[in-house]
Amino acid sequence: MLTEERYKKILTLLEEKKSITVAEITDLLGISESTARRDITALSKAGRLTKVFGGAVTNDGTFVTQEPTVSQKIHVQTAEKRQIARYAASLVVDTDFIYLDAGTTTGCMIDYLSDTKASFVTNAVAHAQKLASLGKQVFLIGGELKGSTEAVIGPQAMEALERYHFTRGFFGTNGITRRDGFTTPDAGEAQVKRTAMGQCRQCYILADSTKFGNISAVTFAPFHAGIILTDKIAEGYEKNDMLIECQ
Repeated sequence: MLTEERYKKILTLLEEKKSITVAEITDLLGISESTARRDITALSKAGRLTKVFGGAVTNDGTFVTQEPTVSQKIHVQTAEKRQIARYAASLVVDTDFIYLDAGTTTGCMIDYLSDTKASFVTNAVAHAQKLASLGKQVFLIGGELKGSTEAVIGPQAMEALERYHFTRGFFGTNGITRRDGFTTPDAGEAQVKRTAMGQCRQCYILADSTKFGNISAVTFAPFHAGIILTDKIAEGYEKNDMLIECQ
């Protein structure tokens, strides 16, 4: 199938459905996931659609607010996540008081933190359990537990975070663009991320290269709010002092 023919079919499907996932495009057009992602990126740059986490939406201001569960995300971009997590963990020193955000990439960091004497605060139950099993000092903030992402959110969580002062914070994100900054589908999670970032001396955003150009429903921080740790510099983001390609 020619490129222009694929573009036409994708736009026709999008006009009918208003939103479409990468998986739907691969199934309906019989193409690979990488080709589907490249087509979405090209159409997004041309202004024909809006690229979002996991697919695309029409250019009418509609955004995908659904988010994959932890069990769905944990097997996606696994090598890239571990590459980023290993580098992020190397930044932690024994005197640090760390905020570790909920998420699969931040969770991977824990596998590389066995030797540190740093202390941790997190809003992820699984992160807290794993850190405690390694003998780390860890504080789990209270609040409402969100089932799909296993993150603690809500006013109680934000109130607790405002009492802490972190040397470093490590955060996940669903999308990154220069204009919209760091985005996530859930307003409650966005509020907790925003509050925690405000309490950190230094913020790091852990994001594999597929997150660039994606937009989710809620911005939790502007583009220059933290240092981005990624596996590969995405096209169009090469000249950026706030972006580190993890080796």
